[in-house]
Amino acid sequence: MSEATDTTDTQWMSRDPDTIPLDQLDLINPQLFHNDYHVKIFERLRRESPVHLQKDHEEVGSFWNVTRYEDIMAVDTNHDSFSSDGSITAVDPDEEFPLPMFIAMDPPKHDQQRKEVSSVVQPSNLAKMESTIRQRVCDILDSLPRGEEFNWVDLVSIELTTQMLATLFDFPFEDRRKLTRWSDVATADEHSGIIESEDQRRAELYECLEYFTGLWNERVNEPPRGDLISMLAHGESTKNMDPVEYLGNLVLLIVGGNDTTRNSISGGIKFLNENPTEYQKLRDNHGLIPNMVPEIIRYQTPLAYMRRTASKDSVLGGQNIKEGDKLLMWYVSGNRDSRSIEDADKFLIDRKNARRHLSFGFGIHRCMGNRLAEMQLRVLWEEIMTRFDNIELVGKVEMVNSNFVKGYSKLPVIIR
Repeated sequence: MSEATDTTDTQWMSRDPDTIPLDQLDLINPQLFHNDYHVKIFERLRRESPVHLQKDHEEVGSFWNVTRYEDIMAVDTNHDSFSSDGSITAVDPDEEFPLPMFIAMDPPKHDQQRKEVSSVVQPSNLAKMESTIRQRVCDILDSLPRGEEFNWVDLVSIELTTQMLATLFDFPFEDRRKLTRWSDVATADEHSGIIESEDQRRAELYECLEYFTGLWNERVNEPPRGDLISMLAHGESTKNMDPVEYLGNLVLLIVGGNDTTRNSISGGIKFLNENPTEYQKLRDNHGLIPNMVPEIIRYQTPLAYMRRTASKDSVLGGQNIKEGDKLLMWYVSGNRDSRSIEDADKFLIDRKNARRHLSFGFGIHRCMGNRLAEMQLRVLWEEIMTRFDNIELVGKVEMVNSNFVKGYSKLPVIIR
């Protein structure tokens, strides 16, 4: 990021969101989620312009921002009118480096490819995974330093989710941090601090493809197994994918299996520290953990939005949507919409209907691994509460620079 761009970003972020003319709001700013700056912006949009057109952005063009819960549901559950084909982010597919993946496809191809891998998270498999997850959680928690500051993101959030990803792929365990890096690179741009150029991003993703191609070649010559690579290699609708489509689906599975859980693990620590009454409720009643988990996921909203493209003219929230228009469904806004979720701005671990959040999406693209994510978080908090009375946030929280992934790079804590 250039010095000039840095200065502009700083000036924009220092302004009261209520004083910025609506036509000057920049919802693609990579610092949008720093210091929860987005909260007031989306509160205003839900109130004044719930389906809001941002025009002529220099990087992504014009797009509609859908900010209310009901409108987001209307788009997310109508794949006939609002297509996922091509891209789920504001940026259009790169013609030179497309990454086709089933989340960015419409039926029937979407349904066929998703079906090939969805059995990995069917209830019977999840039941088998729980003991493995619990053992890994215990090992990680028992290795943490006591009474000294450390970065929870690195030692717990990243480590646990990366171990789980390695299990799902049957990926060489000693190389598991490669998965973390590829997940970060896949959603990064030049403003993120993760990569310096698009050329670097492509080069690292090609390294990912090369590594996984070696695993594919092993699995395709073996009897079908229960890991994701074997499922793709033997699946009727995926076994003949070209390399770029294989890479696209790998990116989807890596990011999907990583970011949601990883950033919710960090978010839970942050929210309980910010809401000591809720932390005390948890200490008093560990039975609240299964309900607390979806509340953490709602309040965090790890993926801030999903994009759709209008496949026909329609009316949404009183606005005329034209065929070909981009729409960003801001889950991070809909999850704070008190019209649909009572006291939505409050973090309440005993919230009624806590699963009514938007973080996993709805309709045919609802997150395939939602129950696995919830199980990892549940097991983690069950084991935390048997060991630690308090995990104290002791320093400044640092967010990643992304308008898509709402996540953390640093969460300094001390276990008391």
